[in-house]
Order: sequence, then C-alpha cells, then structure tokens
Amino acid sequence: MNKVSAYQNTAVTTQSKGRLIVLLYEGAIKFMKLAIQNLEAGNYEEKGRYIIKAQDIINELNTILDMEAGGEIATNLRNLYCFMSSHLSEANAKRDPQMIREVIKMMEELNESWKAIVT
Repeated sequence: MNKVSAYQNTAVTTQSKGRLIVLLYEGAIKFMKLAIQNLEAGNYEEKGRYIIKAQDIINELNTILDMEAGGEIATNLRNLYCFMSSHLSEANAKRDPQMIREVIKMMEELNESWKAIVT
C-alpha cells in the first residue's frame, strides 16, 4: 500500500459515523454532477458510470440504516433512498439531467441536516 492510499484509508477509518455519512452524501452529489456534465457533453457511457457510482453510494446508505434504532426516520430515509435510486435509473434511461438535479437537491438537503448534526 502506498503512502497516499494509506493516508486515505486512515482518514476514512478514523471518521465518526456521522462524518462518514456526510462524506458519502458528498461523493454521491459529486458523481451526479459529473453525470450531468457528461450527459450534456454527449458522453453517455461516462454519464451511466457516474450514475451507477451515485446509486452504489445511495444503496450503501440504505444498507447501513439501523431500522430498529432509527424507527420512523430510518423508514423515511429508506423510502427516500429507494426513490432516489429508482429516479436515477429512470434519468439514466431517459438521459434527463433535470431528474438527476432533483436527486442532487434532495441529497444536498439531507447532507445539510447531517452536517448540522455532526458538527
């Protein structure tokens, strides 16, 4: 393992759970913005790759939900994550940047809430 990847691994593994969630949101948002850029440039294959990366993060966020401890909030987040993933699939198929922007807006709002909690 080189020094850069060792640093990155240490930086991630030493973060609090809340901070990791913020980083996941930021990663998904970044990938969705890159998907829009590639879509608008006509790079449909790259657009698809970035949407899949964003969906992978959303699916991970969904997977790590503690449904027992989280109660109604966890249930609502699960429903929202499922909607986001489905909406991105549809955006990918339709090549619709506005649909991607809608998911970005939701993710940004959720991310602001998480940031308020963890700081």
